[in-house]
Amino acid sequence: MKRKEIGMENQKTYNEQQEKLARFAKALGHPARIAVMQFLAKQEQCYFGDIHEELPIAKATVSQHLSELKDAGLIQGTIEMPKVKYCINQENWQQAQELFCDFFEQTICKKIDCCE
Repeated sequence: MKRKEIGMENQKTYNEQQEKLARFAKALGHPARIAVMQFLAKQEQCYFGDIHEELPIAKATVSQHLSELKDAGLIQGTIEMPKVKYCINQENWQQAQELFCDFFEQTICKKIDCCE
């Protein structure tokens, strides 16, 4: 699936990998979400309360960060009334790892004065 920029005469498109990488990067673009992912990586699973105790922020804010991570597919939640259990979505986490590795392994200009 390709997305087009609106309002551009020469409509440019982004490939699926670029779209996914950008979504994962956006989801990881806040220190609280990085902290959540690091915490979950050490657990097989945990409950909302465990995550809230780990972070120095309000419950509502924790919920917003979990929602962003879940929307990006990096985590998944299971309702076990009255609690919600969270864990890393291993398939998407693997995909994110591969996309970030490919991105950062790109060959860059080695010319010292290329930006001057």
